[in-house]
Amino acid sequence: MTSDDTVTLPDSLRDAFKEPMGPVTTDVDGLLAAVVATRETHEAPDAPVVAVGDVVTYHLREAGRVPDVALVDGKTEREAVRSEINETLAAGTERRITVENPAAALTASLLEALADALADPDPVTIEVDGEEDLAALPAIVAAPDGASVVYGQPGEGMVRVGVTPETRRAARELFDRLDGDIDAAYRALGFDGREAETDRTNR
Repeated sequence: MTSDDTVTLPDSLRDAFKEPMGPVTTDVDGLLAAVVATRETHEAPDAPVVAVGDVVTYHLREAGRVPDVALVDGKTEREAVRSEINETLAAGTERRITVENPAAALTASLLEALADALADPDPVTIEVDGEEDLAALPAIVAAPDGASVVYGQPGEGMVRVGVTPETRRAARELFDRLDGDIDAAYRALGFDGREAETDRTNR
């Protein structure tokens, strides 16, 4: 998978991707309590929190929790985010990676940046030129057990997916149905290929 290769969302999967992959909430404090509970259940005190989207990242920061990995594109529901959100996110001092990624697609550069960010013990923000609308899916696939992936559900709130073998398996089933070179996409995420062992509990 070269830097400009992509996997894309087929029309047949669009409805499936509209369904939240976890509970929807507007209570950020309750969400963060669930993050802690998931870590404790998996005895993974350092498991990362991955935030997909500017508004989700903003709410977590305002609640005092800087995401370990954040993916932002300057938009919410395809409109520019409020200046307050943009300014708050721009003020962060974490390492930043810039990638290009079109809507309804995942580029190798985004997948590689996600793998890089997950391996970094310090917070990383991935700034997406384009859209990060599918990024929650590979985040669930690649994050270790005990992690939490948080993304926005348009018009409803935030979705938190606690990463477990079961939620990773469900994410992989969707990921495998994307159009394009899926094996190369897995390699960009740091796996040997589609059939690679995906239990990252001990990574």
